[in-house]
Amino acid sequence: MKQPSCFREFARYASLNVLGMIGLSCYILADTYFISLGMGADGLAALNLAIPVYSFIHGSGLMVGMGGGTKYSIRQNQGEPEEADRAFSASVLLAAGFAVVFFTAGLLLPGTLARLLGADGAVFEMTATYLRVILLFAPMFLFNNLFLCFVRNDGAPQLAMTAMVLGSLSNVVLDYVFIFPLGLGIFGAALATGVAPIVSMMILSAHRIRRRCRFHLRRFLPKARLLGGICSAGVPSLITELSSGVVMIAFNAILLSICGSVGVAAYGVIANLSLVVIAIFTGISQGIQPLLSRRYGSGQRRELGAILRYALVSAVMIAAAVYVVTFLWAGPVTTLFNSEGNARLQEIAEAGLRLYFIGCPFAGVNIILSVYFASIEQPVPGQVIALLRGFLVILPMAFALAAAFGLTGVWCAFPVTEAIVSAVGLVLYRKARHLPPPLPESLS
Repeated sequence: MKQPSCFREFARYASLNVLGMIGLSCYILADTYFISLGMGADGLAALNLAIPVYSFIHGSGLMVGMGGGTKYSIRQNQGEPEEADRAFSASVLLAAGFAVVFFTAGLLLPGTLARLLGADGAVFEMTATYLRVILLFAPMFLFNNLFLCFVRNDGAPQLAMTAMVLGSLSNVVLDYVFIFPLGLGIFGAALATGVAPIVSMMILSAHRIRRRCRFHLRRFLPKARLLGGICSAGVPSLITELSSGVVMIAFNAILLSICGSVGVAAYGVIANLSLVVIAIFTGISQGIQPLLSRRYGSGQRRELGAILRYALVSAVMIAAAVYVVTFLWAGPVTTLFNSEGNARLQEIAEAGLRLYFIGCPFAGVNIILSVYFASIEQPVPGQVIALLRGFLVILPMAFALAAAFGLTGVWCAFPVTEAIVSAVGLVLYRKARHLPPPLPESLS
């Protein structure tokens, strides 16, 4: 394949998936905006406390979908359709197992989870309500992410993008209807978010109706090696999502001790805007995953480096543009989510946006590199990058910098962490590219 053709395919897959991921990120952004209008700072704090659980649900679906999709694409391009179907069937089994766990937690544990996340007083009931609804709809989130990944790997990125965007638009519309005309409050916001993946899956069903679908359920006895391989390949995607939740929990605890619930509300503005930017990088990485796995499976090794370069350059350029906008218009952006005109919230969020978003270019590099390694069946370097940025560096950095520099240290923890991990990631890439790619192992 010639380079121009390779670039066009990259542009198509990446742009479609970025648009879809931006739409998908509007799940939480729309909730943030409408909840801030309808329920003020308490509602915003409750949403921010509940987001980590949503991140874990979403990340579990991505782990199974990305891991299974990687195995499926590689096997299809190696001429092994039966093995590809086994990858899909095993992925469905894993998603069902996670769905049972989350649904049960929604029935039995929403109040306990709300307390563990730090909710109390007026915020407690709203947090527990949001958690209950989100957990009960967890099966929908899980299977939607699974089918999105497989449809994308089956050569239909445009349908996947359409499903993500229309599902998200339905969430925005229902957010307004449930919160304001119907007066359902935070329950309405959560319900609107839960309905969105159902709309998405209805659209994805067109892939099978058109009879273009190449993945099918097969009756077989799944082996631990296959299930573990799927999870291993998808772990970077899980950690990317889960780390957002973990970081939010840590930051919320630190901010509560420094400046109380107004600090948590201010961080809610920063964190939710950050989710949209991270969604762009996730969109690029998920968009290139089918291209990387396809070329890896068919032995086109030279193309891998070209696609990775396209992705990294795109991410850095987008991050630079986002930071310029954030730096210049931090005030107006914060005002959109500060319906009560809280001066302290405005001050904290404006300063935080200008510092926090310095880390975006490094975050883009880290997310893309972690998915790159997983896409070519070298999951360990990707897992190292994801673990470092998600847990091993960010958490001690947040507490250490907060202790040394107070509120400013909290905001600087993210860019410092991402910069350190980017350096590690580039070292891992330089070492890995000199090694021969591992031979694919049979899934049977």
